[in-house]
Amino acid sequence: MTIFTGFFVEYSWAFTITATVLGLLLGSFLNVVIHRLPLMMERAWHSQCQELVSGSQPPSNGKLQAPFNLVTPRSSCPHCGHPISALENIPVISYLWQRGRCTACGKAISSRYPLIEIGTAVLSGITAWHFGFGWAAGAALSLTWALIALSVIDFDHQLLPDDITLPFLWIGLLLSLFGLFTDSTSSIIGAIAGYLSLWSIYILFKWATGKEGMGHGDFKLLAMLGAWMGWQSLPVIILLSSVVGAVLGLTLILVRGRDKNIPIPFGPYLAAAGWLSLLWGHEITHRYFTMLSLPT
Repeated sequence: MTIFTGFFVEYSWAFTITATVLGLLLGSFLNVVIHRLPLMMERAWHSQCQELVSGSQPPSNGKLQAPFNLVTPRSSCPHCGHPISALENIPVISYLWQRGRCTACGKAISSRYPLIEIGTAVLSGITAWHFGFGWAAGAALSLTWALIALSVIDFDHQLLPDDITLPFLWIGLLLSLFGLFTDSTSSIIGAIAGYLSLWSIYILFKWATGKEGMGHGDFKLLAMLGAWMGWQSLPVIILLSSVVGAVLGLTLILVRGRDKNIPIPFGPYLAAAGWLSLLWGHEITHRYFTMLSLPT
């Protein structure tokens, strides 16, 4: 273990390559999380509603439902149900080898799967290169993977699962005890301020319009980012996410004719801004306040 540690510390490029390959492999798993976690939540909601209505939890159609989680059942073709073998599940390579089609039915497989794998690999490599080998890099990589999963799930379903945001909020608070990214005081205040800032906007918007301007998951996501990076990072995260969200939202409305009444998920913009702040937050904040400072 000491040999590997010394090797990665001395040769940072090796650690960056290792993290990139690991990100490629994790990207394949993130595809599973992105697809299955919302379905798992939906099944749990149906089960809870059924239990509330009937006072018990009878199995559907008198039969026990087959297990459905992040491990079971095996991945399969969404068109024909063909089980995907290990050779057909190699990140990116299998997709290219199969020319983006199922080996059984020949129907096209979404290009989003390899794109998520490649994106995860690239962001993992950048994160590893930025922090270098150490605990900070390990923690930052885990947060990067969580933010990728949250972004795509929110884009697809307008949903930010508590199963991801809440554990990572607590992890951020725990890491602050060791001063990895910020101190405990800043982390606690960041979590509180992150939640309350968006919650306040939500309440005011609802009072003024009678509509809900954002989901509760956005509050928890910003609280999670505040716990990881401290309250000092929140202005930059909110500013970056708001600008990007406004620009892309207007672009979708003007260019693609998207109905302005259809909600646009805010989570991906918060996640992107949070990731940028994690890596370059201090530099962005310094430049921001330097631009605002008046000449003496």
